[in-house]
Amino acid sequence: MNEKTTQAERLDYLVEAFKTDSVQYKDLQTPADTGGKRRILRSLMNIRMPKKLDDSVLAMQDEYLRERIRENGIVELSDIPEVKDGLSIWQGDITRLAVDAIVNAANSQMLGCFVPMHTCIDNCIHTFAGVQLRAECARQMGQLKSRYGRDYEQPTAVPMLTDAYNLPAKKVIHIVGPIVQGGLTSALEDDLAACYRNTLDMCLENGLKSVAFCCISTGVFHFPNKRAAEIAVQTVTGWMATHPGAMKRVIFNVFKDEDKAYYEQLLR
Repeated sequence: MNEKTTQAERLDYLVEAFKTDSVQYKDLQTPADTGGKRRILRSLMNIRMPKKLDDSVLAMQDEYLRERIRENGIVELSDIPEVKDGLSIWQGDITRLAVDAIVNAANSQMLGCFVPMHTCIDNCIHTFAGVQLRAECARQMGQLKSRYGRDYEQPTAVPMLTDAYNLPAKKVIHIVGPIVQGGLTSALEDDLAACYRNTLDMCLENGLKSVAFCCISTGVFHFPNKRAAEIAVQTVTGWMATHPGAMKRVIFNVFKDEDKAYYEQLLR
């Protein structure tokens, strides 16, 4: 295919290529509609284990994803109003943000979400970054397992930095938040604060001046949304007070109206 290839042609090509790559689903019936094809492609990307992909397929994937992101609308840092003291609230899809780093709420395996079409942020980030992101995460985890043993899992609040590939952000910082299985404890609150603090430390160490935080641990990890927002704001404002000028902007990226209301109240 050439530079005049349409997005519809790219989608058709990729669906067939990923079906063939999967082996198990090579005979899967392809829907006729664009929405159905997109769901099939995303599902096949979601379940794909980290392994080499043919260079021509990879190049087509990159073209397709970058155009999808352009269609969704890229949001520049200048498009996001500052609420106060270098802090912003932005509601929407974090994969649209053209900032130095976006934060991914990862699990301890650090390979992304393998559930087809799951709505978690981990799934969304890996889908629109492309299969290269899972491959890089797997390489980093492989190095850690060779050092710490094959059963190694990423500890809570220890960030991992990767490229963002097809996303408009420059980097992705993956972090495992605390899981609330019973009642909320001070130890879990400390762990969540450490997620924010350690991520900002990583930004400082790597010259990343703008970062968008998702609402870490509030989804399937069951951290209460209001308390999570309080900890996030308190930790970030405290860190910025002790590191003046270190960050150009810290964005609290929310998806739910509930979370938006909490952050707006806290940042009045």
